Amino acid sequence: MNPSSSSGSSPIDEISTKLPSSSYKGVVPQHNGRWGAQIYEHHRRIWLGTFADETEAARAYDIAAQRFRGREATTNFPPLTETDPERASELVFLSAHSKTEIVDMLRKHTYHEELRHSRRNQQLGRNVGGRRTGTWSERELLFYKVVTPSDVGKLNRLVIPKQHAEKHFPLRNEEKGEDSNNGVLLNFEDADGKVWRFRYSYWNSSQSYVLTKGWSRFVKEKGLNPGDVVSFWRYFDGSDTMQLLIDCKVVQPGEESAASSSSNVQMNESEDNDDPGVRLFGVNIASTQAGSSNYNNMDNS
Repeated sequence: MNPSSSSGSSPIDEISTKLPSSSYKGVVPQHNGRWGAQIYEHHRRIWLGTFADETEAARAYDIAAQRFRGREATTNFPPLTETDPERASELVFLSAHSKTEIVDMLRKHTYHEELRHSRRNQQLGRNVGGRRTGTWSERELLFYKVVTPSDVGKLNRLVIPKQHAEKHFPLRNEEKGEDSNNGVLLNFEDADGKVWRFRYSYWNSSQSYVLTKGWSRFVKEKGLNPGDVVSFWRYFDGSDTMQLLIDCKVVQPGEESAASSSSNVQMNESEDNDDPGVRLFGVNIASTQAGSSNYNNMDNS
């Protein structure tokens, strides 16, 4: 009996007969009825995530293709062009983020949300100095931190002072732990409208709150060194949705001694005063309004 005529079939044959193929480029069927999206670069498959709808997966592929291949991308739907303002804004958004960041957004299904935030901030406009008006002029200071050598070193993490972490970024008990699956992802927008995504966790071993994944990329792009200042803010838009903001001040050589002195930056709340007493270079920035003003003055120095 010819083996090829046997009633038995290989697992591959069974899969091919059970799962329908997709007419869209970069889209593959899944066993659970959902649809996967993938793209290849340098003969390596990059998984873009799974989606409930076949066309949604096809659009995810198109997004990745236009970030990976630019104008030469072959897409399932009409590609983005600069002639249409809305599509042009998405091209700007794609070019402002790395391939890894775009893939991460697609996998976590946050791409369209972050694109929406970017478009909103583009509409707010910029002032002459390049810093955004709107969001950044109405921001509320949460806290500052002068980064230490370990914050910008090979440990790839930023320690958040405990009192600020528990006040502004509280975690549920089930979210704590050093396992890579624990913690939460926090999105912060910088003054250029770029969204930074950090994993925020609580480490039981050191009893500390930390920003981990994504932090080293921020340090590298911003050129942070020990003694530089990172600030955290929040902003409420018209729908009362809170948006987290992040900014930094790279200390100039003449300011280095002042920034490096831990006595000039008091991150702990005073036991003798209900005022948090946060100080930057000897200036009390406890109140939101005063803190914002002092920080803006630093930018002009």
